[in-house]
Amino acid sequence: MFLGIDTSCYTTSLALVDEGREMMVDKRIVLPVPVGKQGLQQSTALFYHLRNLPEMLEEVLKVHKGRKIRGVAASFRPCPREDSYLPVFTAGSALARNIAVLLGIPLVATSHQEGHLVAGLWSAQADTLQEFLMLHLSGGTTELLQVKRIVKNPLQYDIRVLGRSADIHAGQLVDRVGVALGLPFPCGKHLEKLAEGYDKVAIPSSRKGYMMSFSGAETLAKKYIRDGAAPGAVARAVEHCIAMTVEKVIRQAVESTGLKDVLVVGGVAANGYIRQRLKKRLEHPAVGAKLLFPAREYCSDSAVGTGLIAHSMIY
Repeated sequence: MFLGIDTSCYTTSLALVDEGREMMVDKRIVLPVPVGKQGLQQSTALFYHLRNLPEMLEEVLKVHKGRKIRGVAASFRPCPREDSYLPVFTAGSALARNIAVLLGIPLVATSHQEGHLVAGLWSAQADTLQEFLMLHLSGGTTELLQVKRIVKNPLQYDIRVLGRSADIHAGQLVDRVGVALGLPFPCGKHLEKLAEGYDKVAIPSSRKGYMMSFSGAETLAKKYIRDGAAPGAVARAVEHCIAMTVEKVIRQAVESTGLKDVLVVGGVAANGYIRQRLKKRLEHPAVGAKLLFPAREYCSDSAVGTGLIAHSMIY
């Protein structure tokens, strides 16, 4: 069996994968955010991870029932770049190092983004893809990437950033407007439910080439709230703005790279309205893209991908 560990800004995660790449354990604890707040300080999130991990590990080890853990992987940083660092990932990476030393098993240092990538391909049953586009939409990342697999064991990818947000991320737009609407944090599923059955108010998309911007959308959405617009209409407008913005950059990337397969991952990728609009607009014969979405439960932060990366060390 193979162990994956991920300690992101808002979720402590452990996963166990068996030799057949079946998920034996997918354990997650979402970190508590006080009502009305838009997030947690890194020091506070790190404290929660350190508190959660021992109890979670004990529960996970009960499941393996004496079967040998043959490898462990952890997210050591947000993205596979040298300048990528957040303190929260030291909790999971330190635990992974300790486990590897104590059990005498291999350790893979991976990234949170690569975990999303591998979990997304696994869930979408697209593991054979060698080169494709990936859109990572979350509260901490908004990036359009060109991805090419370069090593099978352990899984390694060449990831090139084509574009990103110039200001706040797509998930931050959802959460900041959601908190302004009085929704619990994280706001994604609550904002999606609020938007059901509503027509949108007008919030235009903003992008220049591959660079996206959502700060203007936040300002306008909060103005609508102050002016008394229907909360559901504002929620729908936020979804629509994100969908329009990323649609434009994906169209440009499909045309310029010739790559048609587009994997969409991250918490915002779970939104049903955004999924449906992107599939309708981008899988049209005029564009010819193929949109790949993980199951909703594998869009949000988890250690599923890191567990699968651990598995790839041997198989």
